[in-house]
Amino acid sequence: QVQLVESGGGWMQAGGSLRLSCATSGRTFSSYYMGWFRQAPGKEREFVARITWSGANPYYADSVQGRCTISRDNAKKTVYLQMNSLKPEDTAVYYCAATNIATTTPTMYEYWGQGTQVTVSS
Repeated sequence: QVQLVESGGGWMQAGGSLRLSCATSGRTFSSYYMGWFRQAPGKEREFVARITWSGANPYYADSVQGRCTISRDNAKKTVYLQMNSLKPEDTAVYYCAATNIATTTPTMYEYWGQGTQVTVSS
């Protein structure tokens, strides 16, 4: 059974930092792109960042470019999203997901975690 489990969310004041983790199990995602998405109340799920398991070609949404870094630890089968200079508009449920194509479209991601809440106060 494939599992993606996010952790690391929480409450933070604007300007602070959080690191989200996505632990994978059940299969090897060595050929997959791992992505982070977020969904705020009343809004559609939006792309945040993605990376290959080799660590190549990290790609970011314009809204987080320069503030977020996606990385992975293959030994731990875990993907991370370091978020700095947090803003209130970063408040959302953050999801990790896996796909075998280079895409930012949520519907093209095959596996999803349950999400972790990030709340940023001003």
